[in-house]
Formats: sequence, C-alpha cells, structure tokens
Amino acid sequence: MAPTAHLALINLFIGDIQGGLGPFLGTWLAETGSWSPARVGFVITLVGFATLFLSGPFGALVDRVPRPRLLIGAACAAILAGTLLLLPARSFFGVFTAQLLAAAGGTLLLPAVAALTLGIVGKDGFPKQQGRNQAFNHLGILIAAGVIGLGAPLGPATAFYVLGGMALAAIVATFTTPAGAWNRRRAVGWKEDDEDEPKRSGIRQVLGNRRLLVLTVALTLFNLGNGGMLTLLGQKLVATADDATTWTARYVMVAQLVMVPVALFAGSLADRRGRRQLLMVAFAVLPLRALMSGLIDDPWWLIGAEVLDGIASGIVGVAVPVVVADLTWGSGRTQTALGSVNAVQGVGGALSGWYGGLAYTWLGWTGAFLALGVPALFALGLVIWLDATPEPGRRRRRRESRAPAKQTA
Repeated sequence: MAPTAHLALINLFIGDIQGGLGPFLGTWLAETGSWSPARVGFVITLVGFATLFLSGPFGALVDRVPRPRLLIGAACAAILAGTLLLLPARSFFGVFTAQLLAAAGGTLLLPAVAALTLGIVGKDGFPKQQGRNQAFNHLGILIAAGVIGLGAPLGPATAFYVLGGMALAAIVATFTTPAGAWNRRRAVGWKEDDEDEPKRSGIRQVLGNRRLLVLTVALTLFNLGNGGMLTLLGQKLVATADDATTWTARYVMVAQLVMVPVALFAGSLADRRGRRQLLMVAFAVLPLRALMSGLIDDPWWLIGAEVLDGIASGIVGVAVPVVVADLTWGSGRTQTALGSVNAVQGVGGALSGWYGGLAYTWLGWTGAFLALGVPALFALGLVIWLDATPEPGRRRRRRESRAPAKQTA
C-alpha cells in the first residue's frame, strides 16, 4: 500500500476522535450523571482554554522529535484513554481530567499529522495531499456520526465503542505506514542530500514574521464569527421551528458533506489559483452565511447557510497548514508556528459563543448573526490589505514570463 494511502486511512480514522466525545459529551453526562447544561458548558470551556496553552508547545515537540508516527500513536492512545476514563467518572474533577487528556491528544494530532504528511510528500505535494487529508477527515466524521446514529437504540455508550474502534484503527494505520517513506529533512525544508545538520531559526524570528501575524489575526477574527454560529442557529431553531435537535444534526451532516469535495477542490486549486485567493473566498462566505442565518427562519432554506459553512471551513482547513508551511519553510519551526497559530485562533473560537450570546441580548436574532459576520469582514480586509500568503512559485513564473529573453552571442 502506498504511503499516501496510509495518510488517507489515518485521516479517515482520526476525523471523529480529535475532540474525544465532542458533541456527545453533553448527552452522555446529562443522561448518566444528570449534569446541567451550565455545568457541561463550564467543563468544556475550561478544557478548551487549557488545550489552547498546549497547542504551541506540542507543535514545538513535533519539530523537535523526529518520530511523527510515534507521536500520532501516542495522541490516539491519549484520546482513547481519556474517553474510557469518562465511563466511570461522575465528579467534576474526574470528568475534567479525562476530557483534558483526550483533548490534549487531539491537539497533538494536528501538527503530528501535518509533519508526517510533509515528510512523505514534501512541500510541492503538500497542498494537494492536505486537501485529500481533509476530505478523508470529514468523511470519517460522517461515517462515525452515521454509525453512532444507527446504534443510538443501544444507549449513549455507543459513542464510546465507535470512538474506541476508530482510535485503534488509526493507531494500526499509523504504525503500518512504511518508516522509510518519511524523511525528516523533507518535512522541514532542508536539503535531503546535505550531511550537515542545518540550524533552526529562532522562535522569535519565525513567530515575529509580519505575514504570519496578519494571518493569525485574520484567522482569529474568522473563528470569532464562525465558532458559535451553528450553536446560535440551533438556539434560534428552538424558538422558531419544531425538532431543533434533528435540524441541527442535519446541518452538521450537510456541512461535512460539502467539506469533502471542497477540501479536494481547494487542495488542487491552492497551487493554480493561490492560497490568498482561497482564504479570501472563505472569509467572504462567512458574512453571507451570517446574513442568511439572521434573515431566514425556514429550516429548509437555512440548509443553504450550512452549505456556505462547509465551503468556508473546508477551505480554511486546507489552506492554513499550507500557508504556514509557505511562511516558515526551511526554518525547522513549521509545526511550532502551526501550533501557535492554532492556539491564537482558538481564542476567537472560544469567545465566539459568548460574543454571539451577548449580541443576541442587545440586538435580537438578526442582529446577533450580523454581528457574527462582522469579524469575518475585517479578516477579509486584512488579507486584501496585506498579501499574507506568499506564493513564490506562481510569482516566480509570472516574473520569468515577463522578463525579456537573454540574447546569446
């Protein structure tokens, strides 16, 4: 089996396990421990902010430890262990500890899989392969959600069995990946035939890159608007439609279905059309989704808003690791930078629910959704104002095509 096929399988199996039980955590705690929504929300928020502080250090760990397969296996094992610890946990501390362990594993997975991908396909093949990775990732989420739905009559523990099976399958797919297919120098942009060990760039030099900083701010604004929009839409449906839970589940499925082809398309377009153009499309789509969510009450028509969610999120999932690799190539700090970007933009996502709820209190449903669309407009303006995503190959070809041909004697 080709190494890229192993990458596809790894991403298929980790798609649903990165956040542990994820949306099924609240259901499990409510049914087995009689937890209130406020208590569930509090522990999820605490875990979310705790993992933000782990993202940067975990990225640095991946850069320092040239064993991405081992790190992916350890991350999957942590997710599995944390999820199994939730089975007997009833106290707040027990649930927090178990969920933190699972969430920490999911945080480590992102840079570890990116490093494995870069080391197998190299920078030139990374955009297209990242598109495939994300497509299989979303497909895994769809499959897991479908299996959990079919097994719902067996009780809330079904989610544990599905997650455990996928975690074990991800570990098997990781350790059966040929070790010789991964090259450390290829993963960080160093010359593969050079015997000398290149020096790593300083962390301040990498993280202080102006374009990387602008990209980080733009992504934080995007997540500030995007993170809480589906949750707010679900709350709106409770007030305006019947069976809000079923409709919310349908919206999640629609968004994931759209993300699969979008990820594949974005991966192949990244080189032809440029990373910056892809990000501009993603940032422009979010205000349109906010407008539809605020002005439309019919749940059938609101499916269109979640199609836009699939487009925006599908593009961002592909483009961000590729852009960070562009900006840090050859520094030996790519995963450190990616982890740091994920940490900062995660703050926007963590604050999104609070921001949307506060906007609803002041402005009502329509005003709340419009308020969630505003940060994305600022993010779009940042990308337009400053070319935050260098496209060296495309620009070099353009310059060469415009340069006059050299005359020979």
